[in-house]
Amino acid sequence: MKKLGIIALALFMQTVFAQTNRFVYQVTMKSDASDPKNVTTENAYLDISPEKSVFYSENRIKRDSILQKAFQGGGGRGSINRDQMESLRSNINYTVEKDKTNQKTFFKDRIGRDIYSYEEDRPLNWKISSETTKIGEYKVQKAETDFAGRKWTAWFTTDLPYQDGPYKFGGLPGLIVKVEDDKGDYSFDLMKNFKIAEFPTLNQFGNTVKVKRADFVKQQKKFIEDPMSFMSQGQSGGFNQTRIGGGNRGGGGGFGGGNQNPAEMRKRMEDRIKEEVKKNSNPIELQ
Repeated sequence: MKKLGIIALALFMQTVFAQTNRFVYQVTMKSDASDPKNVTTENAYLDISPEKSVFYSENRIKRDSILQKAFQGGGGRGSINRDQMESLRSNINYTVEKDKTNQKTFFKDRIGRDIYSYEEDRPLNWKISSETTKIGEYKVQKAETDFAGRKWTAWFTTDLPYQDGPYKFGGLPGLIVKVEDDKGDYSFDLMKNFKIAEFPTLNQFGNTVKVKRADFVKQQKKFIEDPMSFMSQGQSGGFNQTRIGGGNRGGGGGFGGGNQNPAEMRKRMEDRIKEEVKKNSNPIELQ
């Protein structure tokens, strides 16, 4: 009986650990270089299982849910509430997936009509300090690193059985509760966590193009210089695909185009894309 009890306990602990845990971070951003007083805040999810973790915008899930209900109901894009979708626009249009088994980090983001995916090739070299404090209910320890042109300070806890963090951050002996850059442009703050049944399916519109990080940077630069060249294939097709995908790099502007003049649609889309590029002129990665 004692052996059975030990086996049952072990199976129970294994089941608990195998569950996916969702950590909700509040992300604070000053993404417009021309307007440093413009601070935007939104929530993002870090879903963690023993095999992998995924970091993405909370608004993306909400938008996907609205789109799914609209199409399942047979209404299509014409039945989607434009104001509701606009209220769920996000500055976090990327997805970061960490493969725990192979210790690899993959980044996905939209450029124009397509999704570009690359494996992160820069290691995070942390300098762990002996300084500790308390953030919320967690005892945390300080660590610092230089990454992608910014100096970052993180506070991690060993109170939770995870070695992970928001965005591309990880590699510390605990879960990152807070991480921010020294300019105060970007901050990720853990707000709460709870268990979920499984990873959600994230809708993806457009082709996925796997590239090296250097090639992604080149394409991104080209898009900033001439965004409309990325939208040239199929006016309304590219317009709707990109807009639905929620990408700020080619965000488009509206649903159910109806009988709108193609030239007017293109002009409106071009103005919208240029405005989006301007709003994201202070990106999280400077190098």
